Amino acid sequence: MKKLLSIVWFKKDLRVHDHRPLARAAAQGPCLPLYIVEPELWSQPDQSPRQWLFAQECLTSLNIDLSQLGQPLRVFTGDALSIFQSLHQRHGIASLWSHQETGNHWTYDRDRRIKTWAQAHSIAWYEEQAGGVIRRLRSRDHWAQSWDRTMAETPTPPPHRLEPLEEEWSFDVPSAEELFTSSDVCENRQAGGRIEALKLLKTFLYDRGQNYRFHMSSPLTARDACSRLSPHITWGTISLREITQAVRARLSEIETDPSRDAKSWRQSLSSFLARLHWHCHFIQKLEDEPRIEFTNLHSAYDGLRQKIENNSHYAAWCEGRTGFPFIDACMRALDQDGWINFRMRAMLMSFASHLLWLPWRETGLHLARKFVDYEPGIHWSQVQMQSGTTGMNTVRIYNPVKQSQDQDPKGEFIRRYVPELKDIPDAFIHEPWLWPAFNSDLYPSPIIDHIEQAKKARDILYRLKRTPESRVVTAELVSKHGSRKRRAQTRAARDINSKIKNHKNQLVLDF
Repeated sequence: MKKLLSIVWFKKDLRVHDHRPLARAAAQGPCLPLYIVEPELWSQPDQSPRQWLFAQECLTSLNIDLSQLGQPLRVFTGDALSIFQSLHQRHGIASLWSHQETGNHWTYDRDRRIKTWAQAHSIAWYEEQAGGVIRRLRSRDHWAQSWDRTMAETPTPPPHRLEPLEEEWSFDVPSAEELFTSSDVCENRQAGGRIEALKLLKTFLYDRGQNYRFHMSSPLTARDACSRLSPHITWGTISLREITQAVRARLSEIETDPSRDAKSWRQSLSSFLARLHWHCHFIQKLEDEPRIEFTNLHSAYDGLRQKIENNSHYAAWCEGRTGFPFIDACMRALDQDGWINFRMRAMLMSFASHLLWLPWRETGLHLARKFVDYEPGIHWSQVQMQSGTTGMNTVRIYNPVKQSQDQDPKGEFIRRYVPELKDIPDAFIHEPWLWPAFNSDLYPSPIIDHIEQAKKARDILYRLKRTPESRVVTAELVSKHGSRKRRAQTRAARDINSKIKNHKNQLVLDF
């Protein structure tokens, strides 16, 4: 007789610590830890080799941890449903264990197909809640309190031992060259794996994070001051609960310390905790309304921007050759590093949507591929916020010159990533086209008049926002997706304009 398999399906939760599906499956008996490399998923337009290379390192780390428990990770490549069908035919699947996934629409459709198949074959699929995101959420009321309770729960320890399975299974992880048709050299990409995540958490809590609150906005200081845990949160090498409890433990250590250093630590770590809340807040939006990956959240903005067809502005933006040094430096830094701080992400998106008037779906896909820490829920929620298509958030049209002057006053960041401008005098580094000796053959002149374009965009967006029809839709969206800040909650129901103002502070999400 076949010996039925219990399968723990790892998706974007590549750890053994605080992994309830693994612990609960192991408590039932032998189980197969499984990761499926899905070529069709990796061919989607929001996926990239740099993301896969990070995932590869996380898988290697996970395999070491599982092997030490007694049963290595097994990796198959192909269509997930076909692989489960084959395993069921050969061995019989008793149960399937995993975390819930709020991914892109492709993963959503894949999970629906597997759910239908599992039910048809009487295979129980146990899905555990991932982080603070709640599936089939009926109301945002009390969501923050639910998040706090979830993060306060005791992290699930790894199993003491996994019973080895008799059959030999492969750990065959395909290379980036096998999965992708194009290369993607990301010179300074972060390394994956749990050890790297724990190192980052420790140095952030005891060394780098003291001035996080004040240094997270500039790309000059954010590289060290931010936790840099975002790709590890995305791929689950460490859980949000582990991070939250570590931050709270650190705050407890310095709670009564009267020193100035301790005060700055408390301010920064409290600010970081708030951003962990926002992490799940934005993913919850995609969980509740998957369409925001493709369509405007607010219908009043449908048809606002046309599709990209051989658009030279789009190419210049992607390549970091817009003629605005700070914009170009940020895009080139992202290309080389796979990461840039949140304010700069917002500025890049705002510049593309408002000043170049490009459609957010296409520009959002380009940024998604560049982010090693790409998280669909956060990404598409933020893309729409920065593009002004939610209807309920403050329209942010960043002035690229002012941002440059504020965040890189001496032009250090610009010169690092736009070496063509290394000899530009300090007085002209933010607007090199004003320098009498400026050479447009070496570096391009601005591709648009940013003052004029900002005015046009602002006029169009605010005109749409103020229509009675738009206000009705805005009220509905606030009710479904809006923050439930205590002091704003009842007032928001009476005054939509007041609610919009209260939402302006939701734009900060740096890791």
